[in-house]
Amino acid sequence: MSTAPFRPFEDMLDQQSALRHLQAAVAGADDGELFLERTQSEVLTFDDGRVKNASYDASEGFGLRAVRGEVAGYAHSTDISETALKRAIATTRLAVGEGGANLAVGPQPTNRRLYSDEDPIESSEFPLKIETLKEIDDYTRALDKRVIQVSATIAASHQQIEILRPEGTLMRDVRPMARLNISVIVEQNGRRESGSYGGGGRHGLNQLLTCDHWQATAKEALRIALVNLDAVPAPAGMMDVALGPGWPGVLLHEAVGHGLEGDFNRKGASAFAGLMGQQVSAKGVTVLDDGTIPDRRGSLTIDDEGTPSGKNTLIEDGILVGYMQDRQNARLMGVKPTGNGRRQSFAHIPMPRMTNTYMLGGDATPDDIVADLKDGIYAIGFSGGQVDITNGKFVFNCTEAYRVQNGKIGAPVKGATLIGDGATAMKQIKAIGNDMALDPGIGNCGKQGQSVPVGVGQPTLLIGGLTVGGSAA
Repeated sequence: MSTAPFRPFEDMLDQQSALRHLQAAVAGADDGELFLERTQSEVLTFDDGRVKNASYDASEGFGLRAVRGEVAGYAHSTDISETALKRAIATTRLAVGEGGANLAVGPQPTNRRLYSDEDPIESSEFPLKIETLKEIDDYTRALDKRVIQVSATIAASHQQIEILRPEGTLMRDVRPMARLNISVIVEQNGRRESGSYGGGGRHGLNQLLTCDHWQATAKEALRIALVNLDAVPAPAGMMDVALGPGWPGVLLHEAVGHGLEGDFNRKGASAFAGLMGQQVSAKGVTVLDDGTIPDRRGSLTIDDEGTPSGKNTLIEDGILVGYMQDRQNARLMGVKPTGNGRRQSFAHIPMPRMTNTYMLGGDATPDDIVADLKDGIYAIGFSGGQVDITNGKFVFNCTEAYRVQNGKIGAPVKGATLIGDGATAMKQIKAIGNDMALDPGIGNCGKQGQSVPVGVGQPTLLIGGLTVGGSAA
């Protein structure tokens, strides 16, 4: 596939002809668009002293959508041609039926740019990437004699989209993404433990491949592995839990964020449905979804419907004040779109999704929060978890956590899981730190079979009365 800029209305379609087909597809509908995309991605993995994987993928295609009421007709194809577009019209018209609706006003275009047009795949030469991966392996092994395995991955993608609206507006976005991740396995006295660390964002690879950056990443991965090497079985029971800043915001994302997406609330399926304007968390808690932060993994200049991303307040001082909306749900709920209409690719229909979701900081210092924890867990790293959107119940696995007794951080613990529900946990927040931080750029979010990149963040928090699942006798 060509590395030239993606210009479908110069190379594949006549724009005026495509507009006529789009208008025919949405005649009598509430909304719709023609979404065109080209995405290229590269993944390089160096594992156990050798190149384990070197893959390159490319795809392009279009999605044609017509929306009437709660129904959407959607057709997509990898063939960007007038013939394929004509065939797609029949499918989209199934949602329109006899029509009778008036097209909603389209989104306002923006000149804002939140990230560069740089292609992260082409920004660094292939031999440099391979050589850097080998240097990472050598360097990490030399840090500690207990290192027995190192795995390092460089991933980059370049997504180019164009959105043609029925009123004739054409919007374009070029979205880079880059990430470096390092995993380490250590062994001591027959016991093996692992640690991993990484991050990235919407920028080129060059800043991730500097020695200062990847060496710091390797040291952090090793630190986590060595902490786990000394971990003791986690206690079990109901107790207060302190959460560290940054990535632990994934619990907020899963247990609360999904419940604040417009479609779940319109359908009454969320634990937060019908609670607009009510107290849903402790006072002092303010939660935002912000797609406007430059270069962040979850940021978007425009969403996948063409709406400029926004800095949207969801919870303010404990009061529910907003949901995240795409165009369809916003119209059905009588509110404005918030720039949260997202899709995995041209083959997927857009829906309300998070961008960068985080809690603002408070006044407490992290040291004071831990000092106030009499008997509990201090968790600063998480892996996967499970959440039920309808009631907010969650189970999260801790990858780095410590026992705290009488305000003193003790031994690291292994096998700790946090169990609770988002609505209750939000009301049991006892202290909010002044150290709000965003995650390093590692988040992906799944919903209805679609995955999109996201960001999370929070300050240090003290939450009362969570159930901790552990393995201690």
